[in-house]
Amino acid sequence: MSTTTGTALITGASAGIGAVYADRLATRGFDLVLVARDRAKMQALSSRLKNLGSRIEILVADLTKAEDLDAVEARLAAGDVSLLVNNAGMSLNGSLLENGGAEISRIIALNITAPARLAAAAVKAFVAKGHGAVINIASVLALAPERYDGIYSGSKSFLLNMG
Repeated sequence: MSTTTGTALITGASAGIGAVYADRLATRGFDLVLVARDRAKMQALSSRLKNLGSRIEILVADLTKAEDLDAVEARLAAGDVSLLVNNAGMSLNGSLLENGGAEISRIIALNITAPARLAAAAVKAFVAKGHGAVINIASVLALAPERYDGIYSGSKSFLLNMG
């Protein structure tokens, strides 16, 4: 049984804040598109939520990989999603001093590039149909950055400013 509330696409949906959003939105009657890297965790979440009556679609994607990000953008462009929850994110393991170029590129890809591209794809679809919303999950560190970890706090500030 599908609902008429709408469809929410949630990134980072396999655990934590993303899983809580999935639960709350399903309870409110939303169908869900769960996006994360861990299929097993999303299937377990889907099993827990299926009794709420929502349709649940699982889209396995690593948003730091171009082809996976392209697939999620295409899913948003399909036009049936009415709420994007940009939740996927990461921090560095250690400070800037303990990380190299690959780790820095990965955090920027996940915390800045992916949510910006997904928001752009979603908003284009929302404008075309006349409604929709984006929720960007940030962090208190967006407002109170820590020393030597400016990439994380800066990426979360970006999310607040993009919104």
